Amino acid sequence: MVTATLSDIRKCDFLVIGTGISGLLFSLKASKHGRVHLLTKAALADSATSKAQGGIAAVISEEDSLDSHIEDTIRVGAGLCHRDVAENIIRQGPAIVKELVEFGVAFCEDDKCDKFDLGMEGGHSHRRVLHVKDHTGADIENALIAKVQKESNIEIFEHHMAVNLFTQNARVMGAYVLDLNTGEIDRFISKITVLATGGAGRVFLYTSNPDISTGDGIAMAYRAGASITNLEFIQFHPTILFHPKIRSFLISEALRGEGAVLLGPDGERFMDKYHKDAELAPRDIVARAIDNELKQTGADNVFLDISSKDADFVRDRFPAIYETCLRAGIDITKEPIPVVPAVHYVCGGVKADINGRTDVAGLYAIGETSGTGFHGGNRLASNSLLEGAVLAHNASIDVAEAIKQPIEVVEMPPWDPGEATDPDEHVVISHLWDEVRRLMVNYVGIVRTNKRLIRARNRIGFIAKEIEQFYWDFVITPDLVELRNIATVAELIIKMARMRKESRGAHFNRDYPDRLETPVDTVIKKGLLPINDN
Repeated sequence: MVTATLSDIRKCDFLVIGTGISGLLFSLKASKHGRVHLLTKAALADSATSKAQGGIAAVISEEDSLDSHIEDTIRVGAGLCHRDVAENIIRQGPAIVKELVEFGVAFCEDDKCDKFDLGMEGGHSHRRVLHVKDHTGADIENALIAKVQKESNIEIFEHHMAVNLFTQNARVMGAYVLDLNTGEIDRFISKITVLATGGAGRVFLYTSNPDISTGDGIAMAYRAGASITNLEFIQFHPTILFHPKIRSFLISEALRGEGAVLLGPDGERFMDKYHKDAELAPRDIVARAIDNELKQTGADNVFLDISSKDADFVRDRFPAIYETCLRAGIDITKEPIPVVPAVHYVCGGVKADINGRTDVAGLYAIGETSGTGFHGGNRLASNSLLEGAVLAHNASIDVAEAIKQPIEVVEMPPWDPGEATDPDEHVVISHLWDEVRRLMVNYVGIVRTNKRLIRARNRIGFIAKEIEQFYWDFVITPDLVELRNIATVAELIIKMARMRKESRGAHFNRDYPDRLETPVDTVIKKGLLPINDN
């Protein structure tokens, strides 16, 4: 158990919270303009980026076009993508890929033509997904870590958990940080603070996300007064391995891109009756189709079958998936894989512009933490690493100018624990963790209804108050900090789902099955309640 005490002040130009592709790449670029403190609440390589299998989407092939990638993104985004943002990010794709290659990422090449081996995934009209077998994210993460560790202007703080952002005069000036090694509360003062904390999959009981994905950046930004947008769009990945001993293991969409088919409990293919693109339909459609099949049949899972492909090809193209499934007793070259949908990606987040700027001075949000309008109501496969890298690049350019402006360095008061005592009810904290996550998967899942959302809203209100009382009564611990954050994000998701009176993209409400003619973003800011939340 870690209990908090007080520590000294640390000062820097840029405080970066999170070490996925966005946090690492931003730190590298920003270090040319000032001193960077890079924080992660786990080890340096623990991030959602490390678990990304599919790859990064970019227009590399002469048979493809930037306009095609833009239109695919907007179409899959269910009419809610911000076109200017999509154009900016996608047009920078080729340059970002070139930079990653220069950093040492060895994307797979086609032996026949000495060009990149481009994968196909759902929603894309062309092969445009660059990959390193089925462990692309890990290779990108490792390449960036190697560069960051050599940069003298970057100081890395592993096992440091941000608790709250520090604001003064309506500007974020750093954060209070729990040092998990010592139990001390460190004070980090910075001219610019960048949230790159990833997503919030752990708000739900079933997710492909790593344990660190507890919505910390979104919750902290909201408490600091930043606007939050489109959190109702929670993307469920259609194919997570269904196995009692291996949890949260994603079966990449790239398998379907290479010909894998989805089979029902009866062994029959079913996706062709839901969409003309069958297994390569957008993720929201595939996930809802599987959910419907499971409800109709009462089965626990469906199956993904790639056994019709050459066994050597499967083992070579998907080595990590092959080995993991083999440990589970499944030879994917010979038999289908049991799969279910699970929460995968937050399409909204902290409202930010194309440079990562939020509506709170001094605060930036990049990567999955941000809500830029790029993904709209449903993310196009393999656009996440692309967005993370481009936003990091854009933000690094923006802060280079921002830091030239006069910024008054303030005094940060010590962390005040008040009358907090050591927590003596750990079992209650554990119970609340489970209750929040079960509530979300049961009432705010793939298919929603008004009654379920009202039940969720009423219950999360009571839970959030109980958690807040724990937060103020007891000395903080990592579990308590994360519990507070997932409750905050859960409440925001529910409120935004109630605000959206339609079905669009990853948000489907049976009581509002149609799509409104004019798409609008949902936005919540602390102190400003959503309208018609009754």
